[in-house]
Amino acid sequence: MPLLRELLAVASEAAYLGGRRTLAHFNAGVAVETKADNTPVTLADREAEQVIRERIARSFPSHAIIGEEQGETSGDSAYRWIIDPIDGTKTFIHGVPFYGVLIGVEVAGQPAVGAVYLPAFDEMVAAATDLGCTWNGRPAQVSTVATLAEATLLTTSVTSCMRRSDAYERLVEQTKLQRTWGDCYGYVLVATGRAEIMLDPAMNPWDCAPLLPILREAGGHFTTWQGAPTIWGPDAVGTNAALHAEVLAILQAEQRRD
Repeated sequence: MPLLRELLAVASEAAYLGGRRTLAHFNAGVAVETKADNTPVTLADREAEQVIRERIARSFPSHAIIGEEQGETSGDSAYRWIIDPIDGTKTFIHGVPFYGVLIGVEVAGQPAVGAVYLPAFDEMVAAATDLGCTWNGRPAQVSTVATLAEATLLTTSVTSCMRRSDAYERLVEQTKLQRTWGDCYGYVLVATGRAEIMLDPAMNPWDCAPLLPILREAGGHFTTWQGAPTIWGPDAVGTNAALHAEVLAILQAEQRRD
């Protein structure tokens, strides 16, 4: 059985290799297609996922893999790799550097390993259970901000948040700064102490597979709006340790609009 440290090393290397592949198409006029779910995909997404799958297979050929673009490959159910070759494809298409490569590993059904690589910034944030979280090899920690009045609030889409309920507006009223540094980049900012709250009103597992172990090992929280620590929920929030309960109370009291 592979050690978590071995899984983490391969996840980090695979994320790096996939990310470097995306740069061949970044700001290069790559063609955009529309998938059946009406979301965009590019050659960069497909090539990066293939690079990642090949790297995983060299070390762990029997492990199961779920990828956003190529679907599920059956294998050893005790180890499941979950891949998003470009988290923030719309961002990537528009030539904005806030996109990332996401790789998470479930061990016995639990999120245990995560790696997020931001190719345009050459930044890697990675973690595994009880091994801590690192940012380009250095220890990473969430901030110690303890009041909403001093907190930075991030979200992928203000429109989506406001369409769902009044929760985002209530948080805006109480926080110091609000920005749309979204997708995985927002969660990376929370894990590295540069923001305090990251909010998504809708979430897919491949869009957050590495985020739970990363935020947990950085001293923060990654949960659903109802407080469940899972990557399989319908929505997501990442926070530092001090503000999690207060943020959850606001989210759980939301007045729905949809």
